[in-house]
Amino acid sequence: MGRVEGQRARRRDVRRGRQRRKKGIRRFFTWKKVLGTFFGLCLLAMGGLYVLHLMVPIPEANAMAKRENNIYKYADGKVLARAGQVNRDIVGLDKIPEPVQKTFVASENKSFYEDSGVDLKGITRALWNTLSGRGKQGGSTITQQYVKNYYLNQDQTVTRKLKELVISFKVDQRFSKEEILAGYINTSYFGRGAYGIQAAAQEYYGVDSTKLTVEQGAYLAAVLQAPSQYDWAVATDIGKKLVTNRWNYVLDNMVKMKELDAGQRAGMKFPTPVEAKPAAGLDGQNGYLVQAANAEMRRQGVSDQELQQGGWTITLNIDRKKQKLLEDAVAKELTRKLDPAKRKVDADIQAGAVSVDPNNGEILALYGGQDFARHQLSNATNTTYQPASTFKPAILAAAFNAGSRTQDGKPITADTIYNGDTERPVKGPGGNGYAPPNEDDISYGPITVQKAMDESVNTVFAQMGVDVGLDQVQDDAYELGMADIKGQKAHPAITLGSYGASPMQMAGVYATLANHGEKVTPTIIKEAQHPTRSYSPQRAIGDQVISREAADGVTSVLTGVVNDGTAKESVRDARNRGGRQVAGKTGTSDDNKSAWFVGYTPNLVTSVGLWGQAAGPREVKVDGKKAAVPKGGQVTISGAAGADGRISGGSYPARIWAAYAFEAVRGDHAKFDLEADQGSGAEPTPTITDTPEDPLPSWTPDSIPTPTPPPNTPSTPPNNPPTPPTNPPTETPTGRPTGGPTGPTHNPTVDPPPGGN
Repeated sequence: MGRVEGQRARRRDVRRGRQRRKKGIRRFFTWKKVLGTFFGLCLLAMGGLYVLHLMVPIPEANAMAKRENNIYKYADGKVLARAGQVNRDIVGLDKIPEPVQKTFVASENKSFYEDSGVDLKGITRALWNTLSGRGKQGGSTITQQYVKNYYLNQDQTVTRKLKELVISFKVDQRFSKEEILAGYINTSYFGRGAYGIQAAAQEYYGVDSTKLTVEQGAYLAAVLQAPSQYDWAVATDIGKKLVTNRWNYVLDNMVKMKELDAGQRAGMKFPTPVEAKPAAGLDGQNGYLVQAANAEMRRQGVSDQELQQGGWTITLNIDRKKQKLLEDAVAKELTRKLDPAKRKVDADIQAGAVSVDPNNGEILALYGGQDFARHQLSNATNTTYQPASTFKPAILAAAFNAGSRTQDGKPITADTIYNGDTERPVKGPGGNGYAPPNEDDISYGPITVQKAMDESVNTVFAQMGVDVGLDQVQDDAYELGMADIKGQKAHPAITLGSYGASPMQMAGVYATLANHGEKVTPTIIKEAQHPTRSYSPQRAIGDQVISREAADGVTSVLTGVVNDGTAKESVRDARNRGGRQVAGKTGTSDDNKSAWFVGYTPNLVTSVGLWGQAAGPREVKVDGKKAAVPKGGQVTISGAAGADGRISGGSYPARIWAAYAFEAVRGDHAKFDLEADQGSGAEPTPTITDTPEDPLPSWTPDSIPTPTPPPNTPSTPPNNPPTPPTNPPTETPTGRPTGGPTGPTHNPTVDPPPGGN
């Protein structure tokens, strides 16, 4: 009995102890205290958020969010290249169909138009998952995602998420929903390297954002959730299933939001994206075209920083057809013949060309080198090589423009007679006894200016430069477009083209002549547009820098170079000439370091330069002594591409010119409209024919055979012979009429070999 009572007593003591302990716990954790603590924490959090609201301003946009591509287009609007650190082209909502806009709302944030910019549940969930190490979790509003993309970064930290929360509140208060939605769509990453809907539309469907359908918009909205996994071109079967489900989810939400008719929704089919394509790059000629466009933008006041920031849509004057023709002509006539493994000199060969419409200054085609990826210095704008005898027309233009006279007082015309003996010392003030040799040391004796231009007689133009005045020659050459000659020392050697000039500059000089003396500055940019700034295109046609009579007189003389001079084999007898009128001039520099042909028809001027640029260190002989030439230094081009010795302007450069220019003007039967009275150099009116059986060539580097030189065929006889001058002309041994007030009575009997300088 006593034992039983003792057990009962012990059980009572245990129950009482438990009750006492429960009372002690309740002292600390009562329902009132728990609720009070909870509300206190809420108030503390709200106070913290309020402090954050006061302390955290809306920051400046991060640099990456504002970066865009620069889009470069051909004249016909086709994209040439995209260049920039970020493939983005920001567009306004007016460039995005409204139903497509709604696909993003349906996909990401159905309450977008009603919420205050923040999803408290979503942000709480994201904060908890970050703190617990569970990684990224969805639930952010469109406003929050825009804030993250545009103002902040992608870091998954508590600090960044708190800032995102506060800034999202402020952004929603300051900006309209339309502005926020546009910002979100333009800053989001869609995969395939595309930032923003315009780049995404191009990458996935090959269209501008304005052309997107609802189905395509729903796919782009869906792909945002997992760009690398949902890209149809690389997605696994699971990835394709997931993105299809997401696409359906977006469209179904649009029906629920009453933004899409249920019947229309039922008929929609999944819009399979196009295959991913490499971005339009800067290899081949693209880089040279972009480089030239950027240089012109800078000349017009656009800074490097503004260009690098992007956002420009730059339309070039480049004609796609003519650009292809020029590239093909260089390949056919030159680069396919180069074999550096067989001939070391072939590794040094560089070619540049620029083709310009003289009526408006537009650069229609440009060749900067074999490949921008391997050679970034554009040969089209390289001014370090001598233009050689292609400078002689500038001397003649200065003479005609100033009404200059010879040392014995005779007016300088196409028919004026000079002494053409080689190494004849130049006479007159400034001549300084300069006695240049003629090519191959040929002496011509008494020779007309016309014939001297035809055969590129150095001694005649060295003397003419002094007759005109070297300072005047320099000034006029500068006005014509040779910018680098300004301020150079006036020495008779300038008459042989001893100062550097680029193919673009020489194209401008000859375009000014073709444009009857009105200054032509070649321009590659048709228009340039940017969302936040304006652009004033370069003025291509300027003032009258020499008289029309002077310019037309030079054109008249230059037709003789083609018909009877150093370009007759390559240009006059080109089988695709079709009888067209052509004016032009060859040039070959000292030591054969460069060779040129610059020529024009009435509506197209093209400058072609060829020179030697050492592919590596070289040891050469100068005056019988060895000299080192560093990589990139000037070296001879003699023997290149299998040539037998010297390469003249009448060879490869002229052949490139003819292969390109006559095809580029196919169908253009224009004739020179000349008002000249400087002699009888004008070309007779030809019969122009385009042979239908001779189609436009379509050469590719892999298919161009080494061409067999065509047989020489004389140009079509003229239908209407020229009107005789006042003084009856005498017939020269070449059959060309000459004459005038100071008509020649003697012509040389020794002609240089064809294809000279």
